[in-house]
Amino acid sequence: MAAPLVRRNIVIFFISMSLVLTLALGVYASNRLLTHWLVVRGLEQAFIPYEKSIQDMLVSLQQGRQPELPKVSQLRLSKAQEPTSLLPTSTLNTVGDMLQLKMGRSEVLDAAVVLPNSAPGTKHLDTDFSKIEWYKANTLISADTLASARTALNSSKLLTAVPDMTLFGKFGPNAVLAYRPENIGPDVPGLLILVTQSELLASLTPLVWSISAAIGGLCLASIVFAGFLLWMRFYDQVRTNRDIQYLAHHDTLTGLPNRAVFNARLTEALRLSQAKASNIGVMLIDVDKFKEINDTYGHGTGDVFLQIVGERLKSVFNNHLVARLSGDEFAVMLTSISDPARMTRLAADMNAATEAPCTIDGKDIKISLSIGIARATDGSWRASRLLHCADLALYRAKHSGRSTFAWYTAELDAEAQKRKEVEEGLTKALKFDQFKLLYQPQYSLRDGELKGYEALIRWDHPAKGTIRPDIFIPIAEDTGLIEEIGTWVLNHACLEAALWEDKSRRIAVNVSAAQFIAGETQHRVATALRNSGLDPHRLEIEVTESLLISNTDAVIETLRQIRDMGVSIAMDDFGTGYSSLSYLSLFPFDKIKIDKAFVQNLGKDASTDAIVTSIVGLGRSLDVIITAEGVETEEQAVLLSAAGCDLVQGYMFGKPDEVTRHEAEYPIFPLNEEGGLWFPQNMARRTNSPKIRLAPKLAQSSKPMEDAETDANSELKSAG
Repeated sequence: MAAPLVRRNIVIFFISMSLVLTLALGVYASNRLLTHWLVVRGLEQAFIPYEKSIQDMLVSLQQGRQPELPKVSQLRLSKAQEPTSLLPTSTLNTVGDMLQLKMGRSEVLDAAVVLPNSAPGTKHLDTDFSKIEWYKANTLISADTLASARTALNSSKLLTAVPDMTLFGKFGPNAVLAYRPENIGPDVPGLLILVTQSELLASLTPLVWSISAAIGGLCLASIVFAGFLLWMRFYDQVRTNRDIQYLAHHDTLTGLPNRAVFNARLTEALRLSQAKASNIGVMLIDVDKFKEINDTYGHGTGDVFLQIVGERLKSVFNNHLVARLSGDEFAVMLTSISDPARMTRLAADMNAATEAPCTIDGKDIKISLSIGIARATDGSWRASRLLHCADLALYRAKHSGRSTFAWYTAELDAEAQKRKEVEEGLTKALKFDQFKLLYQPQYSLRDGELKGYEALIRWDHPAKGTIRPDIFIPIAEDTGLIEEIGTWVLNHACLEAALWEDKSRRIAVNVSAAQFIAGETQHRVATALRNSGLDPHRLEIEVTESLLISNTDAVIETLRQIRDMGVSIAMDDFGTGYSSLSYLSLFPFDKIKIDKAFVQNLGKDASTDAIVTSIVGLGRSLDVIITAEGVETEEQAVLLSAAGCDLVQGYMFGKPDEVTRHEAEYPIFPLNEEGGLWFPQNMARRTNSPKIRLAPKLAQSSKPMEDAETDANSELKSAG
């Protein structure tokens, strides 16, 4: 980039010098031409009054008689000269006497008569200049002056002044006047008059230089203006090139070096470290959940957020190269620090720096960064390898709870290879239909009736057997395959549910935030219902709060369109997000599912019991069905039943399996056909069953089983 710019500068320099030289030559040429023109006009104007006298003299010379001298005052003849023509000396003296005049600014020095050519019938005049004394004495500095005068004698012009001037514009002290009478015979001679022009030149010098200065000033102004335009263009080009250079090497948003600069500097640093036997460390830093920040607060706020993150990075790593590699990914090269302990300390300082409040437009946004660290320990490392290792460490940090850092270890390569195999296997699984659906039943706590199933995906790998979804679903979300997998689950769940014998059973399908596309998901649901023929009222779509965080308005509109089809919408993992209650006010969900994290601590933690009781009470007030997932013990089922929970699912009521097996085992407990609350009755009647201690709030609303049945029968009788 620099070489073309230097060449352009050299070209512009030579062009500028050429313009200056052209200006100087132009001014000089205009000065000489103007002076020549003024001298010619001045001499001709001085001798025009004597044209008739000169003509009479030449006619007299042609007739061989002494010419009559005109009566002119202030005549002066120069010093007598030797004969310079073929005429007698007396005739030349007569001509000289006639021209004894001082012309004020020009003085007559001598004259020479040019005789006609000897050829009969021609007006052509010719003479031998070598016989003219002032030619032999080099009185004229230019040899072309007399030649021009001879040409003027043979022209049609009566009187012509020929200044003595060289080709380069130097004027001599004298000039020549050429006179040839008009409309006379061919044998009339011509006349060459040698006059001075020094005084005339001296008188014309101020005028000539004034005009030349004006011309030069105009030319100079033109060149200055043209130069200014060229300079502006050159300056704009330099500024544009500088901006292009800056944009090519820096990130426009944060002002940090970009990926190209970082890679080049890293490659050079590795080469130097190999020569010096030193170590280099690299940190890859990723902003956690940056997409949610963009979706929640807008891209403008997201840009400011990235600028703040960049400033925090520069404040911590002020002596190291900090670059922005992509949207929310940054990198730091550590050359002066090679000790792992000090690198770890820097990573910890960076995480500590994110704890300071980040306020944008009055909104507090938490900064969370995941950091992956890799260190080149010998000369075999390359930039691509070092960045790859740091990226593996970053992946470990992000999947270790975020807002933390992780070092690269050799085991991460094996994990990356496994992820690569899973990623490639997922593509084949979709192509060769290696997925299958298992179903987990959902029971009613009131009467023990099987209400429906939740569809759960499994991968039947031809070599590795069944692979759990917690292994391949995160990889599918990272690679974007989750959308295609989610569509497969939705279509197959609807197709299989439409073939069940019991048409009252409902089917629940999870739709994760990664596969949910506002404006597109409702069309996929409609297509699945249309292709399967499933009653929309039997389908239930489960979504999480994380889905509502991103692009809330568009998501809610999509959910409304799905609900308008007759499909139920359930909020999954309720209570684990940021603001569950606010989302309940934004969209009227049909079902709320209590996360298993709360169910596992029932009866063990008073606050958990209070939360579950509050969720159930909220569901009753909103007329929303409450489902508890992850129920694995009788104690949990009893407590949930006492709290008034509607549905339960978990290993106690059935593991994910084929629908036919669940239907064959139904009912797993004797049904309560008398109404009222339902418990696993055969378990409750055992004498050796452990005594269940309820939390205080649950104990207030719970009663012994016999009392509960009595109350239920009483309610039925009252209703009857």
